[in-house]
Amino acid sequence: MKPPIQAIIFDFDYTLADSSEGVIECINFALDRLGLPLAADAEIRKTIGLSLPDALLMLVGKEYARYTDEFTRLFVERADEVMTDMTELFDSVPETVTALQKLEIRLGIVTLKYRYRIESVLRREQLTDAFEVIIGFEDVSEQKPNPTGLLAAMERLNCVRQNCCYVGDSITDAKTAQRANIDFIAVLSGVTPRAAFDDYDVYAILENVSGVLDLEFLTNSEARSSNAK
Repeated sequence: MKPPIQAIIFDFDYTLADSSEGVIECINFALDRLGLPLAADAEIRKTIGLSLPDALLMLVGKEYARYTDEFTRLFVERADEVMTDMTELFDSVPETVTALQKLEIRLGIVTLKYRYRIESVLRREQLTDAFEVIIGFEDVSEQKPNPTGLLAAMERLNCVRQNCCYVGDSITDAKTAQRANIDFIAVLSGVTPRAAFDDYDVYAILENVSGVLDLEFLTNSEARSSNAK
């Protein structure tokens, strides 16, 4: 059994929220401005969780690598206009976050998304104070699956790896947790199928983030919280 949990760190896209419509809008905006063919919605959804340069190469091919900087600039330009309004938290997230707070679990977010965008969504949903640390694209020099951001979040949450876990929806998230040497919980709220996690050390695979409330590692946390009252 895992030791009692002290902190849970989440990915954002397809883990806590669905920003796919905004991503589709912004990617096709950038492709159009570059004179490249627009991408199908389903293909764009598969790129969520990748860096913008990797998303571009996946959609149009490595021969267009020279466009990555301009593609990123155009994506960000459009995202600044539409992304917050086109991002919705999953229905179970507010209740789950509130329940974890009552258990005195410290919460963080590590994502490839810009931190200021996440902050704007959380502010709209009145959940800003729920997350002690948010590490976004602009906060680290190396992106997931490099574990730099995740390790930084653990340090700021004052949590050792045995008492912390990372929750995400993608193989990139699984690789990030593995490289940080902390437990990984997969959620199936994105586009990554269950079988894709077979090659990774996964503590649990859940339909969505609300499932963390049923995991046995929270039992001792519940007891601790009750004793503190």
